[in-house]
Amino acid sequence: MKIVGLTGGIGSGKSTVLEIFKKIGVNTYNADESAKKLISSNKKIIYSIKQLFGEDIYNEHDLNSELVSKIVFNDKEKLKSLNSIIHPEVAKDFDSFCLNNKDEKYIVKEAAIIFETKTENLFDKIVYVRAPKEIRIDRVMLRDNVSKGDVLNRIRNQIAEHLIIDKCDYIIDNIDLNDLEKKVTEINNSIISLN
Repeated sequence: MKIVGLTGGIGSGKSTVLEIFKKIGVNTYNADESAKKLISSNKKIIYSIKQLFGEDIYNEHDLNSELVSKIVFNDKEKLKSLNSIIHPEVAKDFDSFCLNNKDEKYIVKEAAIIFETKTENLFDKIVYVRAPKEIRIDRVMLRDNVSKGDVLNRIRNQIAEHLIIDKCDYIIDNIDLNDLEKKVTEINNSIISLN
């Protein structure tokens, strides 16, 4: 089974592309969604996050993610600490996903920070989704109900596109939904044809 990484900057449309892979029958794993589930269910994670941010960062089992975002996107050390709590548990969760899908030709894992975490070597192929910066900003402002400044802060915390684009096997320009479906189908056919 091949493991295909799906990445791209915030607001580029990774989740939309992942949905198209899913629609054409590919088993997919969304690292962000899995992290969200684990943050509210995994006792080890909950304990460590409370140690990092204080007991009242949780309301019952729900993490105050808005407050956490505000803190970590302005404090790189706190972001690094938070990632070191969550990523090992997401990695374990992904390992069991792979085990359950070992008979598939390939699976797609959506992960926003493949290059930031230096995990690009864990993938057989990497798909990079991109879109013009202004479109990305508008999408995130609408989706997360945040200011332009907040979105720009998040963008600044990600590796610049020009530093990683050459390390990706497939590039998807996410501007037109019809083109998107066509491009994902082409990539699917290309991956299936690999030995």
